[in-house]
Amino acid sequence: MASTIVIFGASGDLTSRKLIPALFRLFQKKRLPEGTRIVGVSRSDFSDDQWRNQLGETTEKFLPASFTAEDWKQFCQHVYYRPGDITKADDFVALGDYLNELEGTACDRVYYLSTSPRLYESAITLMGQAGLADEATGTRRVIIEKPFGTDLASAEALNCSIHKSFNEHQIYRIDHYLGKETVQNLFALRFANTIFEPLWNRNYIDHVQITVAEEVVIGRRAGYYDTSGILRDMFQNHLLQLMMITAMEAPARYDANLVRDEKVKVLHSVRPMSGADFAKNTLRGQYQGYLQEDGVPAGSQTATFAALKLYIDNWRWKGVPFYLRSGKAMSCRTTQIVIQFRSPPHLLFPSGKTRTPEANQLVIQVQPAEGLQLYFQSKVPDTEMKTRTSHFDFLFQEAGPGGMPDAYQRLLMDAVNGDASLFARSDEVELAWSIIDPIINAWGSAAAPDLHVYEPGLWGPTESTEWMQGQKRSWFDVCPVI
Repeated sequence: MASTIVIFGASGDLTSRKLIPALFRLFQKKRLPEGTRIVGVSRSDFSDDQWRNQLGETTEKFLPASFTAEDWKQFCQHVYYRPGDITKADDFVALGDYLNELEGTACDRVYYLSTSPRLYESAITLMGQAGLADEATGTRRVIIEKPFGTDLASAEALNCSIHKSFNEHQIYRIDHYLGKETVQNLFALRFANTIFEPLWNRNYIDHVQITVAEEVVIGRRAGYYDTSGILRDMFQNHLLQLMMITAMEAPARYDANLVRDEKVKVLHSVRPMSGADFAKNTLRGQYQGYLQEDGVPAGSQTATFAALKLYIDNWRWKGVPFYLRSGKAMSCRTTQIVIQFRSPPHLLFPSGKTRTPEANQLVIQVQPAEGLQLYFQSKVPDTEMKTRTSHFDFLFQEAGPGGMPDAYQRLLMDAVNGDASLFARSDEVELAWSIIDPIINAWGSAAAPDLHVYEPGLWGPTESTEWMQGQKRSWFDVCPVI
């Protein structure tokens, strides 16, 4: 059946920078269903042709290597624009009439809320009142961007409100990290290979590190960021999502509900923090110069760096710490998962002074150098059994034809096809907040741990390195080679 993709907030940056380029590439690859239409909705007063011309310029800018005028000419014939205010009920009724006339027959629809999060609840309520969620003539799905709430209470309230208009199977909460090829390949790495899965447990793994580092400072985002901070911005969504996929059990089959069931079990197993745990198992920092950013209030205690130590109390992971780390103004831009295996139990090849042999590491580079590195011990040539650390590298960029697809291509295609495997479910969102909320509250209390200041361009505060060293471990502070 044909599909209509309706983008609310069509004049915004996300639409021109990510959504339309992704849909254009899917069109070039002939992956969009036959007869797919794209309808933009926002308050700006554009005609169809004006919006098409504007999008043609921005799509060429963001896809310089794959854009062709001939392909765009064919694609833009399926692109339409409808002025509308998503705070007005009458505009939703008029939009419904417009879509029915445009489609002419039964048609599936995907609604994408590329708007301010504060408009989600009212927009979805008005969509329901206008009958836009009714599935009598085709499926109706709504994609919601993060942040999904600002704490557990607001997430629960938003879920309750949305469920009055849409059923849970119609709701697609998007996290673009899950659309990245490397994250998806983590499923294949774990569940399609017999060499890894038998070792993927507390018997062989010492700890797991998940790092999301960014070089950029806050800049013009201070108005938003200072009320959010690193825990809301990165941990509740991106880092916990990566942790769930790393730690989950294999589902009976690759089915959206079964995959999400296993992810939720991981969150249920995370050991709650209380009392002294917040000082012992969390660390926060703020980059030097944050207080001088435009819009940051004097004396702000907002963290731009955080490191958490979490435990997953189940049969597979009991006693294995998961270290989650993220920060702004860091050494480089990278997202990586490090599986640190246990050290060999016995030193068979001494090299001068007695030393502990270096343990194996599996490093999963999520971005920007998508790939895998396996670190292992090998003999130094022409020596008497001296060993050194070597590594195998696998880069997805070299293995895949046509370059790495943008994450939005996969996620948009999954939403059109009704595959919710890579989208968050309501209970998953609420459980994630239930883990992060107590830490946010502890950091806002009189007993909050120290806020460590760090110089931009480093791997966060020096106290973070000392924190790991005190546990006889060390961070994997290696910038990927692109």
